[in-house]
Amino acid sequence: MTVPESDEVYDQLAKDRVAGVWKDAFLPDNAYDICSELARVYGPKLGVRTIDSLHVACALELKAERFWTYDERQAKLARAQGLKSL
Repeated sequence: MTVPESDEVYDQLAKDRVAGVWKDAFLPDNAYDICSELARVYGPKLGVRTIDSLHVACALELKAERFWTYDERQAKLARAQGLKSL
């Protein structure tokens, strides 16, 4: 991705946030502990990276109903934790 393309994506995300498409949410207090446990248990089995387990940990803590990702490792981890992935 070029710098101008990156700037365009960033600008569009900012516009979407103002329009209410995306909701800002802070990392839940317990997210790092859950991330660590997910990485310990599933890292060797699924090959998940830290960002994968943090993403899923946040979804769990925020009581997400669906987990959207194009990353197969994240999707496998989310399913293993009972999240419905798309």
